[in-house]
Formats: sequence, structure tokens, C-alpha cells
Amino acid sequence: MVICLSLALPTAPMAQGFAGLGVAGEGFEAPERGVAFAFPQDHGPHPGFGIEWWYVTANMTGPDGTAYGLQWTLFRSALAPFATQGWDSPQVWMGHAAVTTPDAHYVTERLARDGIGQAGVTAQPFEAWIDDWMLAGPNFDSLRMTASAPEFAYDVTLDAQGPLTLHGDNGFSVKSGEGQASYYYSQPFYALAGTLTLPTGDVAVTGSAWLDREWSSAPLSQSQTGWDWFSLSFEDGTKLMGFQLREGDAAGYSYASWITADGQLTPFEDGALVATALTQTTVAGRQVPTGWRVELPARGVDVTVSALNPQSWMGVSIPYWEGPVTVVGSHSGVGYLEMTGYE
Repeated sequence: MVICLSLALPTAPMAQGFAGLGVAGEGFEAPERGVAFAFPQDHGPHPGFGIEWWYVTANMTGPDGTAYGLQWTLFRSALAPFATQGWDSPQVWMGHAAVTTPDAHYVTERLARDGIGQAGVTAQPFEAWIDDWMLAGPNFDSLRMTASAPEFAYDVTLDAQGPLTLHGDNGFSVKSGEGQASYYYSQPFYALAGTLTLPTGDVAVTGSAWLDREWSSAPLSQSQTGWDWFSLSFEDGTKLMGFQLREGDAAGYSYASWITADGQLTPFEDGALVATALTQTTVAGRQVPTGWRVELPARGVDVTVSALNPQSWMGVSIPYWEGPVTVVGSHSGVGYLEMTGYE
């Protein structure tokens, strides 16, 4: 199993893009512009594509006002573009779960094979699972999410308060000037309630959650070495999703989605979003930018984004930084920041 996962999720040379995401295997499908999503089917897996994920982040507070963050992610990767039952299935799964407090960051990872019931996703009723972790409910609007590890656990509900949002060109999300792309949509309007279990005991939490769905076979160009991704929820109800794909140490291709409080999305193509690193932190022996200035002049956005806990390092098979952030400036709020490729 570990050998198969290492093949599906390689620590690849940067000439193949971060984590090998700049190269598609033979026979895999590629995203095409103009393909309409079909729900609920597209909440489920797409085995003809090489990589796919169901990705939840959440900003929460406890009864005393302490801020917390959590992450729940299920990745599907393929050694070949089909799925079968039993041990010969070429589909493999990886799960990440994390909880962040102002003083600690807890993270764990699960690995699984497809075809034997250990992990998978069904579209309707929706269920995504790996071992005993689950994200499940009667439909995509009402879900229960659980995960556990030796140092933490959580059991929360997610209830959608707005519509799905389709990034880019109705879900066709371009990632480079060369045209690499993915299919990408989000549910950024979940209200969350439930319980965190920490080494100090249980904490009742409430807050908001953001779920990202994305699939492709080679979403990056071969020269893209990592990304900086922001999901920001402002106090007036508007939201901003933005990313920049780096070329070495330089900022490269960028994109932003501006989402109104009622779910209307406006896409902004390369160059409209500007993200400038402000604060560097030594994390896991490397320098990582944990404070940012994010600008989207077309919507009057000029904000400072700061990590709740700068040490939010995901020390997993392919390591990265991910954690909750606070937002101040032209807009105030909270959000999440993910950064990959910092070596």
C-alpha cells in the first residue's frame, strides 16, 4: 500500500511541478472548458482523473472566545485512469486532519487502498470516509464531519447557508499561462457547530467552514514549484478566494474569486490579485511567510492576513503549511491560508 501511495503521490523533481502535479500519466482525462457540472454526481469521485480532493477548513471560537481552526481532507490519487473492486484497484487515498489553537497545532495522516471499503466517496447520499473518519450526510448541504488522533478529535456539523460557487469559467479553473487547469468548485457558506477534543478536554465550538472540491490530472505547469492560497471570509458577508502559483521564489500566475454574501461570484484573472509576504517565520527548519498583504484593487481590498499560530506546519508525506488566519485592513474577518513548496 505504501509503495502504491508513493507512486501516486511522488516527491517529484520540481521540473515536474510541485509534488509532480505538472505531469499527467498516460490515458488520464484532462479538464475541458465548457463542461457543465452535474450535481449531485460531481460531489463523487472521478477516477479517470489523476488527482482529486474533498477539502474542509473551518474557523471557530470556543465559549471563552478562544479562536480555533480545523482541517479535514481526503485525497484520491490514481495509478491508472479507472477503478475496480478489490485489491487490484489503481485508486489510492490519503486523509489529513488537523486542529490549530493559538498555542498548538495537531496533525495526523491516514493512508488507504481503494476497492476494499477502507476509504471512498459516494455522491448521494453523500459520504466521504477513510477508516473511521467521515464527512457524510443526506446531501451536500447538511453534513457531519469527524476525525480523531491520539492528541485530538472533533465531531461537528456543517449546514450550508448559501449556494455552491464555481471558480474560474463556470468551474474551469486555469492555473497557468500555459493553460493547465482543474475543475474547481466550493461551498464557502457552511455554519459549523460541534465539539473539539483536545489534551485539556472537550471544547464546544461554533463558526464557519469552507469546502473545496477540485480534480484534474496535471493542474500545474512543470515550472510551478508551489502555491499560496487564501480563503477569506469578511464581516460584511463577502468572501475572497485567491491563489498565486510560484515560479521558483517569484510570484507567478494568480487568480481570485470575489463572492458576494448571496453567493454571486466574479472571477478575476491573472494579475488582479496581489499577495506580498510581510512576515517570515522559522517553521520546521525553513523560512515560511506567515504574514501577508493581500490586495484586490478591483474590489477595494487591501488587507493584512496574519496566522493564528505561525507554527501550523503539516508534517505529513508531502509537507506544507496550513492554518487559520485573521484579516484586518479595508475588510476585517477570518480565513485560512495554505502554502506549499517552501523547502
